[in-house]
Amino acid sequence: MFVWDWIAENYFELTAAALGVFSIFLQIKQNPLYWLVALVMVSMYIWVYYQTKFYADMSLQVYYFVVSIYGWLHWVFGKNKRKKQDGEKKLPVGRLTDMEWMWSLLASGVLFVVIWQVLTHFTDSPVPVGDAFTTALSFVATWMLARKIIENWLFWIIVDLVSTGLYIYKGLYPTAVLFLFLTVMAVIGYKAWKKDLTKTVSV
Repeated sequence: MFVWDWIAENYFELTAAALGVFSIFLQIKQNPLYWLVALVMVSMYIWVYYQTKFYADMSLQVYYFVVSIYGWLHWVFGKNKRKKQDGEKKLPVGRLTDMEWMWSLLASGVLFVVIWQVLTHFTDSPVPVGDAFTTALSFVATWMLARKIIENWLFWIIVDLVSTGLYIYKGLYPTAVLFLFLTVMAVIGYKAWKKDLTKTVSV
């Protein structure tokens, strides 16, 4: 009975976590439906994070919601320096340039400091440093993902590992399991996208 009671009590978070698991497979496969599933998932997590006082992560879900719309449009219709060639069905994977690396790291650092200070002085967040760190990197990683840049996976590996520890600390065990799983899947995703990138470069 204890297990069923726990499931009944945490069904909302479990559903959001299940959608997260499903979405990661779509992401690895570079399926644009990933973004539509993400819209539902992040909407649910806005409430989960609000209830547990993960304010930075809650605000991040709002950002995810907006970027999910952009990401879907870009993956389906995107045209840039990595534009789809004739006959291609999807936007190819790309890499960060040296300049983009610099700006990504700079943006991560600035966002971390700003979010950390906001959480420390204006909220009752129990883990302002950890919450700010994962949120800052997630902002940048999501931008990379929307642009289909392979380095997004490297950022997610770090974010997911740190997040796993934070969620265990806060007692969000279904989400902690999800993020541990996402860590493994991020490694698999990086390898899968790297193969796709190698094929694109060799053509």
